[in-house]
Amino acid sequence: MGTHTPGRGLGTRRLGAAQIVFFVVAAAGPLYAIAGGVSATYAVTGSVGVPLSFVLLAPVLALFGVGYAAMSRYITNAGAFYPYVAHGIGRSAGTAVAYVTVLAYSSIQTGVFGLFGLSVSTWLNTTFGTDLPWWPIALLMVLVVGVGGVLRIDLNAKVLGVALGLEVAVLAVLNFGMFSHPAGNALTPLRPSSLFTAGVGAVFAFSIAVFLGFEGAATYGEECRDPRRTVGRATYIAIGLTAVLYIASSLGLAVATGPDHVVERATAEGPGLLFGLGGQYFGTAFADTAYVLFLTSQCAALLSFHNAAARYFFALGREGLLPDGLSRTSKRTGAPIGGSLVQTTIGLVVVSVFALAGRDPFTDLFTWTGVTASTGVTIIMVAVSLSVIGFFRRRPGRETWWRRAGAPALAAVTLTAVLVLIVVNFDVLLGPAGSIPWLRWGLPGLLVLAGLAGFLRAEALRTRKPEVYAAIGGPLRDDELAETR
Repeated sequence: MGTHTPGRGLGTRRLGAAQIVFFVVAAAGPLYAIAGGVSATYAVTGSVGVPLSFVLLAPVLALFGVGYAAMSRYITNAGAFYPYVAHGIGRSAGTAVAYVTVLAYSSIQTGVFGLFGLSVSTWLNTTFGTDLPWWPIALLMVLVVGVGGVLRIDLNAKVLGVALGLEVAVLAVLNFGMFSHPAGNALTPLRPSSLFTAGVGAVFAFSIAVFLGFEGAATYGEECRDPRRTVGRATYIAIGLTAVLYIASSLGLAVATGPDHVVERATAEGPGLLFGLGGQYFGTAFADTAYVLFLTSQCAALLSFHNAAARYFFALGREGLLPDGLSRTSKRTGAPIGGSLVQTTIGLVVVSVFALAGRDPFTDLFTWTGVTASTGVTIIMVAVSLSVIGFFRRRPGRETWWRRAGAPALAAVTLTAVLVLIVVNFDVLLGPAGSIPWLRWGLPGLLVLAGLAGFLRAEALRTRKPEVYAAIGGPLRDDELAETR
């Protein structure tokens, strides 16, 4: 039993840095990100320099993590990003970011439901000869994840920890096999000439989408045993772990197939490329086991994104930015039951709409929602980086220049460049659907509309309910502020 106040607070502080790493790295879904995301990056962009894009992006994300971790010492809130922006730039801007974040996290989760339904349907057909459509599987998974979302947060962390450990073990074995059977020069994918070609913008856009999830550590700040230190540590560990996995595995794919053939084979085989290589090196039984873990990787990502989105809904309901019913928590587990139910409903509705419309679960549902989410999170990271600078300009305190201004400024500049690349190459990211104008501009337009809706909501509260407006972003940590005065 927790000591929370039902309806206003989350459960007892049960999480340490390791448990939060499980959540945020599981959201990135290393095995499904590499089998699906990295293969798709090679196939769609036609670039051999995918590994180098991860090498270059990892330091950018680490720069973001410097200011992000510094802010986490002063702000502990399940809303994560938007309190940072509310205290660093302004409450209306913070609310705009809150609405964009809810849309981004809800988008990526509903997209993975489509991928999961297709993956299980394919596996059942291959293994047992069944012909079950993707959508009943996806709908059932929505309900399973919804149940998991109202359980104790530390129980969720244990499940994700086991799943993540198995994923990393399988990837380590696969990388050993790929590097032990080289079909080409390992340095070729790491040469600038392999990356900086006409498709470089699309490569960076896809690569940052693969990292999606690492930035959610602060979402669990209210449930950390020591939020002043835990959030920052978890963020750095998550960036480091995922970067190593993505660099090694993307390079391994190019080395094992040969840099001259990796694009061709990724296009022809998709996620099957990784598992086909595993079967070639270690036998069918290993490849089958790896594919099952590919499915559980998606389950772990679904649960992690669900928990993050549910806590965002909780925080927004608690502060009057969305209906107050969303701030309800379970009396037994302390989980944000109101936000969890809403997120489950969104999943059911979106999956049903795509199924009724006869849309493809991968090229349509997963791709459209995935690129929307990655664009939204990039916008959010730019806003947070600028917020760090604004926050510490008014509170010089003890933070070093590097933490309060240097690293956040570099992060803001580089992430803005990535955002421009994403928007410019949005049609490429959508694949065949990129030629449809209402999708090409409509999906990023949804993020703009969400931000505008949040900004106008806050401005309305400023006039009608100034006391609610004044509380946006929650309180600061008085003990830390006292130490810096």
